[in-house]
Amino acid sequence: MPRQLGELEDAVMTRVWQWNRAVTVREVLEDLQQERSIAYTTVMTVMDNLHQKGWVRREVEGRAYRYTAVSTRAAYSAALMNEAWSKSDNPAAALVAFFGMMSPEQRESLRAAVRIVQDDEHDEHDDRDEGVQAAQDRAHRLPADVPADVPAEVPGDVPGTDSGDDSHDDSGRDSGRDSGNGSGEEGEQLPGGRGGGEGDPAGR
Repeated sequence: MPRQLGELEDAVMTRVWQWNRAVTVREVLEDLQQERSIAYTTVMTVMDNLHQKGWVRREVEGRAYRYTAVSTRAAYSAALMNEAWSKSDNPAAALVAFFGMMSPEQRESLRAAVRIVQDDEHDEHDDRDEGVQAAQDRAHRLPADVPADVPAEVPGDVPGTDSGDDSHDDSGRDSGRDSGNGSGEEGEQLPGGRGGGEGDPAGR
């Protein structure tokens, strides 16, 4: 995290954050001059330093730079609180003390923030559970016309063929003879050569 902002840096960044748009050195200068006496070159140097430190980005527009904030004021404040809390020897005690220093409105804001985080975590957990369940359903789903106790058809099987012990049935030899008669009908070619099965006189 970038180091804590100095007093003048914070004054400049406060305006960049509040305006929430690209700003010029001249605009920041004129607003600062309403509360203090400050030179143009001073503001220009501060904004250049903020750019070098990564607080703002800048783009050339005409003859001047326009600066926009890289992060929000809320993110900066949260980073400061986290840094201070993590440096404590007893983070839990520091958090309790910090809570005790809050006004009732601030405490309610903190409770609301905790609820938002918890709701987000709950939604993420539900989404993960739904994704896992959907994947399991797809993995175990069988085609609607296949009974649950019958394996699905193996790719490459020829529909209509008989895998039983009737491989020498006369109907198989008849289909073999028919496949070579030039009728143009598609049929399964049986082992043993063109048209007939092994030992079939019609195959000679």
